[in-house]
Amino acid sequence: MVSRRTVLRLAAFAAFVPVAACTPDPSKPPPPDPLADLAAQARTDAALAKAIAAAQPAAAAAATAVAQARTEHARVLQAEVDRATPPPSPPSGSSSKAPEPQVPADGVTALVDAMTSAEKAASDLVPSVPRYRAGLLGSVAAGCASLRVVLRP
Repeated sequence: MVSRRTVLRLAAFAAFVPVAACTPDPSKPPPPDPLADLAAQARTDAALAKAIAAAQPAAAAAATAVAQARTEHARVLQAEVDRATPPPSPPSGSSSKAPEPQVPADGVTALVDAMTSAEKAASDLVPSVPRYRAGLLGSVAAGCASLRVVLRP
């Protein structure tokens, strides 16, 4: 004969077995955020503009304006990426910096091309993102279009 205590132990054990057997498989990581590429491109454009401002005095004022605007674009785009998918740990102070960009002979043309590319990349994403992100991308695209005017009045 089975004691009452043994029945209670078996019932308690049986309650835990299905829980362990039904744990879900680990979920796969989310796809990369498309705004992360735009933020990286904005940082690259800002570095190029700073290098052109330092190397070509005739284009310094326009290149400085581009550098400031693209730095701000990178900041707000990265803030949205981090808001949507918080980084696993806070960034450390020992982050590697990108190498200094090569300054092309015609820096203004290089910046115009970079602004055209950034505007197109931001505009292309607008239909595929939620409205609040579309507004951000529209602002970035419009900012890049206006920077082209600053570079080529």
